[in-house]
Amino acid sequence: MMARLSLILSLLVILAHAAAEAQLFVDVEGGVAVLGRNDVRIPNEGGTDFSFVDDLDADPAPALRLRAGWDITPRHHVSVLFAPLTFYGAGTFDRPVTFTDVTFPAGTAVEGTYKFNSYRLTYRFTPVRSTRVRFGFGLTAKVRDAKVALESDTESAEDTDLGVVPLINLDFAWRFAGRTSFLLNADAAWSPQGRAEDVLLAIEHAPSDAVAMRLGYRLLEGGADVEQVYNFALVNYVTFGVTVRF
Repeated sequence: MMARLSLILSLLVILAHAAAEAQLFVDVEGGVAVLGRNDVRIPNEGGTDFSFVDDLDADPAPALRLRAGWDITPRHHVSVLFAPLTFYGAGTFDRPVTFTDVTFPAGTAVEGTYKFNSYRLTYRFTPVRSTRVRFGFGLTAKVRDAKVALESDTESAEDTDLGVVPLINLDFAWRFAGRTSFLLNADAAWSPQGRAEDVLLAIEHAPSDAVAMRLGYRLLEGGADVEQVYNFALVNYVTFGVTVRF
């Protein structure tokens, strides 16, 4: 009986200590995204290669990311992310293009949509945490909500994809001057069928313990080469972000 009581009291002390250290945060990131590459062939066998960059001239897109999280302890971190992204482009194919078994004749003016929304749940463990250096690693479960669509005056076609992708999460920060740090944050994975990388390089300044602001460059790259779909894209971002801790 005394042993059980002692165990319960010990667990309560641990939970109380963890609750005292826990900290909630909200992160908002905005910027401009530009397609560096977006090559499509759907279906992989029988479809025609076309590019949102070379054939459809996609416009830059506004980029928004919303993240909320909980630092359970200084070493254990959980967060959720919503990152919508949609590009629109227009152009004229100089050849017949077959997309999802619909053929768009050569010389046809076409409008295209490329959507790649991302929802993520991340757990990260941070074994290195000092006044100057932070390093952590973990896992991210990513829900990919994607769509490729083409439309002309006479034809329309689209391909949608909703799936879950496991990613490895890495986080590194180096405080090199006062309250100013260099940041590297990444979610990435590779397989024979495809790959995914989302990498942020940024300079962050924290005027207080509750607020941090950053300016940086983000690279989103990857795609899949499977039976149904061939699609690889590269997106360049210029971003500005603010993190507020409570």
